[in-house]
Amino acid sequence: MLSESLHAELVAFRRDLHMHPELGNQEFRTTAAIKERLEQAGLRPRVLASGTGLVCDIGLREGERSAIPVLALRADIDALPIPDTKSDCAYRSTVPDRAHACGHDMHTTIVLGTGLVLADLHAKGLLSRPVRLIFQPAEEVLPGGALDAIEDGVLAGVGRILAVHCDPRVDAGKVGLRHGPITSACDRLEIALDGPGGHTARPHLTTDLVTAAARVAVDVPALIARRVDTRAGLALTWGRIESGHAPNVVPQHAELAGTVRCLDLEAWREAPDIVHAAIDEVATLHRAKSEINYVRGVPPVVNDRESTELLRRAMAARRGRDSVESTEQSLGGEDFSWYLERVPGAMARLGVRKPGERTVRDLHQGDFDADEHAITVGVELFTAAAFLEPNGSNGATR
Repeated sequence: MLSESLHAELVAFRRDLHMHPELGNQEFRTTAAIKERLEQAGLRPRVLASGTGLVCDIGLREGERSAIPVLALRADIDALPIPDTKSDCAYRSTVPDRAHACGHDMHTTIVLGTGLVLADLHAKGLLSRPVRLIFQPAEEVLPGGALDAIEDGVLAGVGRILAVHCDPRVDAGKVGLRHGPITSACDRLEIALDGPGGHTARPHLTTDLVTAAARVAVDVPALIARRVDTRAGLALTWGRIESGHAPNVVPQHAELAGTVRCLDLEAWREAPDIVHAAIDEVATLHRAKSEINYVRGVPPVVNDRESTELLRRAMAARRGRDSVESTEQSLGGEDFSWYLERVPGAMARLGVRKPGERTVRDLHQGDFDADEHAITVGVELFTAAAFLEPNGSNGATR
């Protein structure tokens, strides 16, 4: 268990982050706060080349190469561009239209707390393997700040990487685990439709873009669902559709935007071609010219079996077997997947629901909050994993 003083410090640190959320690649205050606390612990964090985010080794001197593969622990540090709608909350966001509504303040605090515990143990000669703390910016910005962090060398010498993500459907004190895919791939799709407009009294002389946009919105998701194995879970969902300004004018322009999500890695790789073809077919049928902007996002997070088992053993060692439950694959996207394209690892779903609470505070909602007992749970999980990890496992970056 964490000492009462450290738990209190970490709760205060998390609340400070929660009150001062920063968007992706703008996390300067957050970066400075993490750096200052790590340096107070005698560590030497390095700010990433992008200007925000940090990497910090424990048990390795600067520039030193380890004969033992490094265990990496990753946290994401950015917030979301939505208002904090919590009432009667002393630590609600002080920044308009900015909120830590996905729990990244919890993730950051947990990895920081783990680093403080491990640094103390290393100073006492009790840490047998090197551990790297990765505080990554811009997780919410496609295709994810993980790619910039990787380019900056955060995976050099890493043999395994672990992470947690807040889950408001799981009670604090528990984690959800799953071997294999645990999240979905997520891409962004933007479509512009154009054609000659005119008077609604003579639609036959126009390209009826409102109808064309409506058919694209309805028919394209249905088409792509029939062009891949249904088990792949390829799904297109719209978030925006706009066209026209007057009831008696056929517009010349229409726009649609949404996300493409996919549960299967191979189907995700084929998704752009499938989606493009379906849009072209429907738009052509309605005499509309289409311009497609398909923005690649992130692949699914695919948990390595050995890493998942390591998290299971670590949690059971600290909290008992009943503290671990199975979890389903979600359609949410997470750029932690980019790390797992290069090294084995796993992400756990960290319970943050207050036991007995009936209100569901979902992710990416303005009223999201977390039971701060989960901070202690996360630190215990990562600390135990650092000691249970075999010294010779996996090898270096693949």
